[in-house]
Amino acid sequence: MMKNAIGLLGGTFDPIHVGHLRPAIAMLEQLGLSEVRLIPNYIPPHKATPDSDANHRLNMAKLAAAATPGLVVDARELNRNRPSYTLDTLKELRGEHPTRALCFIMGMDSLCSLDKWHGWQELLNYAHLVVGHRPGWQPQFNTTLHDFIQRHLTDDASLLSSKTQGHIYLFNNPQLDISSSQIRHCLQAGNNPQYLLPEGVLNYIRDKGLYQLHVL
Repeated sequence: MMKNAIGLLGGTFDPIHVGHLRPAIAMLEQLGLSEVRLIPNYIPPHKATPDSDANHRLNMAKLAAAATPGLVVDARELNRNRPSYTLDTLKELRGEHPTRALCFIMGMDSLCSLDKWHGWQELLNYAHLVVGHRPGWQPQFNTTLHDFIQRHLTDDASLLSSKTQGHIYLFNNPQLDISSSQIRHCLQAGNNPQYLLPEGVLNYIRDKGLYQLHVL
């Protein structure tokens, strides 16, 4: 596959961990993406306010990306100082890359609630949706979402590069049962989250005393 497509992975990244990074690496390699951009959210519309401020979350994402070829950090949502709407980001990126394919990466849980997103029916005007899918799991969609997905679903990965936007692709990605909240609770309890997140990120958390870190 031609390396024409840019992967986009948004998230709070509070903190970033291998559950974010392993699927990103798998998609980068198996879909032939030119890069995957990690896009930290400023204020995620569907989540609680992050525990760590934007600067810490950005620095942790940069540390993770620096250790992983093909991953880069895009800080645009942190520079807006307003809720982070995916549609706004995709519009900006489409303007910057009018001839390149954009692949917005999300989990199946996000696809199941896509109709609650701001301007959700416009997302495919600017990008493909690449959905991390657990094999054997049958998601439940309402009628509106089901019809929307069926209109745009493809199992041809080559379209993610040959077309600039418009498709939904289910990717059988590695499923790691790791969450940022799990890591925060681990740290708050004074336990060691080693190997759940990159070593550089853990060292940063220790150095800055994030998440009420106790001495390990």
